[in-house]
Amino acid sequence: MIEFFFDCSSPWTYLAFHQIQPLAAELGVSIRWRPVLVGGIFNSVNRSVYASREHPVPVKQAYQLKDIQDWARFAGLSIRFPPAVFPVNSVKAMRGCILLAPQGKLVPFAQAVFEAYWRDDRDISNDAVLAEVCAHAGVDAAAFVAGIAKQEIKDQLKANTDELIRRGGFGSPTLFVNGGDMYFGNDRLPLVRAALRGARG
Repeated sequence: MIEFFFDCSSPWTYLAFHQIQPLAAELGVSIRWRPVLVGGIFNSVNRSVYASREHPVPVKQAYQLKDIQDWARFAGLSIRFPPAVFPVNSVKAMRGCILLAPQGKLVPFAQAVFEAYWRDDRDISNDAVLAEVCAHAGVDAAAFVAGIAKQEIKDQLKANTDELIRRGGFGSPTLFVNGGDMYFGNDRLPLVRAALRGARG
């Protein structure tokens, strides 16, 4: 089993989200989707992210732009990096993932959010954009707005975020294989594959 802790505001998570699904299907394992708020993680255990944004290393930043496009081509995806609004407030979108999980609509909704932000350069903190995302994913926008305002939805997102911090996570995407074996980042998916094959063996 794979636990996939994620926030749609991360470009590397956009890439991993699309690649983990065929990997899991190929190996016959299930994915437990765990929406989190990555800003809460950064604030708690990884504030160095903010320092690196304020004072980037020019040569490293230039390489990162190339690296992310290389990975996007490898995954067969189009990505706009950085998007016009970056970083973005993803709290409504991530509450939406919590809300829609019991309805079986988390994956199509999250995919629509990822594509709106990273492919189409839309501001996913904007209510009108989220309404379009809902329409694309077959979700009633009015019910969505009412649902993400519920305290239990807010509490679950916070609980997921706190759980990931307790388990040693520091960003998105963070994956756990069979409960305790942690991997961080899109580029660790080959190691996830190897770990799953080893567990099956």
